[in-house]
Amino acid sequence: MTMTHRERIEAVVRGEKPDRTPIALWRHFPVVDESSEGLAKAHIQFQKEFEFDLVKVTPASGYPAEAWGAELVNRQNNDEGTREYVKRIVQRHYDWERITPLDVLQGVWERELNALKLIRESLGNDVHILQTIFSPLTVGKQLAGDQVLEYMRTHPHELKQALRVIAETTTRFAMECLNYGADGIFFASQYASEEKLTNEEYREFGVEFDLPILEGVQDMSKLNVFHLHGEKPLFGLVNLYPVHIVNWHDRETVPSLTDGQKLFKSGAVLGGLNRAETFPKGSPDEVRAEVRDAIAQVSDNRLIVGAGCVTLVTTPAEDIRAAIGI
Repeated sequence: MTMTHRERIEAVVRGEKPDRTPIALWRHFPVVDESSEGLAKAHIQFQKEFEFDLVKVTPASGYPAEAWGAELVNRQNNDEGTREYVKRIVQRHYDWERITPLDVLQGVWERELNALKLIRESLGNDVHILQTIFSPLTVGKQLAGDQVLEYMRTHPHELKQALRVIAETTTRFAMECLNYGADGIFFASQYASEEKLTNEEYREFGVEFDLPILEGVQDMSKLNVFHLHGEKPLFGLVNLYPVHIVNWHDRETVPSLTDGQKLFKSGAVLGGLNRAETFPKGSPDEVRAEVRDAIAQVSDNRLIVGAGCVTLVTTPAEDIRAAIGI
């Protein structure tokens, strides 16, 4: 019997055999993502063209920092489709005091909520729709750049005060996303990585502020994904998080899909495609081979085929179709 997208995802999260292995891909839509209507239309068209089993809404990059006053612009020749920072609002340690609670029904937040509502109205209820939510420390990076790591060591009190405000505002926004049609959140951390922090540092400046967000939406959310960005993710932390799916750059770093599946006890793994090499540059046959290899790596059905992060805007449509199997 043919499953709906929603049924297929729910089956693999439970470890049950689906009618076929599900696939989920997402990308940025630069320029048009600066309006609710543009972002929604791009996502709707992308989903209707390829029929992914999960819709991950990908707002304009750095949207939380924009809400707090940062200035970003789109540049050409950016394969990820992200924006460039023109102005960050944290230049000195005392600038963290400028991070105050925001009304999540106004401004940038309202823009993203309205896009989400339009996407849900168009796509209906047969597919999960997730909103991208950045971890507070990732938002700290958006506000201060990588200098945020220096503030961790030199001005931890000021940083923690700001992270607390960010977490509270983000929790309220995430809950509104569920009210506006999201089934859950795609929770992304760019600092849960050995390349950036130790386990102890991430527990103090990451986990402490991440968990209130996920716990805040837990009663309303039907599906949450944890994305660990970058090389050498702190994978030992994943079971602390109340999520159903974990996603990381499995083709570019450890652990492999096989090892990640063994480490993550409570749901499905999402990955298998090399977003930087095979997917945008390889032939359709090479993409198909990578999908088959990913399926072979996961022994108990708990796999959603996808890329380690955003699909590059340069990825050919024929490679996307090859990954899907059409």
